[in-house]
Amino acid sequence: MSEPGSTQFVKVAQLVGHRRAVSAVKFSPDGKMIATASVDCTAKIWDASSYECLKTLEGHTKGISDVAWSRNGHFVCTASDDHSLRLWDVETGECRSVFEGQSDNATSHQGGHTNFVFCCNFNAHSTQVVSGSYDETVKTWDMRDGRCLRTLPAHSDPVTAVQFNQEGSLIVSGSYDGICRIWDSYSGACLKTLADSDESPPVSFVKVPTDA
Repeated sequence: MSEPGSTQFVKVAQLVGHRRAVSAVKFSPDGKMIATASVDCTAKIWDASSYECLKTLEGHTKGISDVAWSRNGHFVCTASDDHSLRLWDVETGECRSVFEGQSDNATSHQGGHTNFVFCCNFNAHSTQVVSGSYDETVKTWDMRDGRCLRTLPAHSDPVTAVQFNQEGSLIVSGSYDGICRIWDSYSGACLKTLADSDESPPVSFVKVPTDA
């Protein structure tokens, strides 16, 4: 950590445990823990003060691309190249749900992703998860039972980033196609398409304010 006003940074710790490349690192909402995801098919929960590995989350059969914290800090969700997402209990390290199955709602356009899942995020109430995939779709999931609630035919290239707004009424997605789209999370309607030009570079990240 650097001194105030300094432009130089000093390494204060190194988290060692993954066997292959680390693909995502996220602080918990209270800043007391860190979640990491790796190509080694695992995610890990670390103490942000002692840097001790608290839990290793195992279950995916292929590399993990993203990890997200629920707003209350009780759960993390992982997005994997095995076409699935998993919901984990942070305290126990147990997998609570696998998001890959078919929906029982005929209007919500059926189940799981058909290609690598790149990104995921929770809504503010920690009742839904949104995911984006190499299959060019955005999906929303019921956190309680793992059902796919809705599939959005979002982009013409892989989806790289997704996030809910504070109220959970909107979803923003970004893609290799260079476009960001804003969606009504209830109806699935595309409300706005954001593009810089006809040849926009790929979008790697999206962020919306999360403070109340």
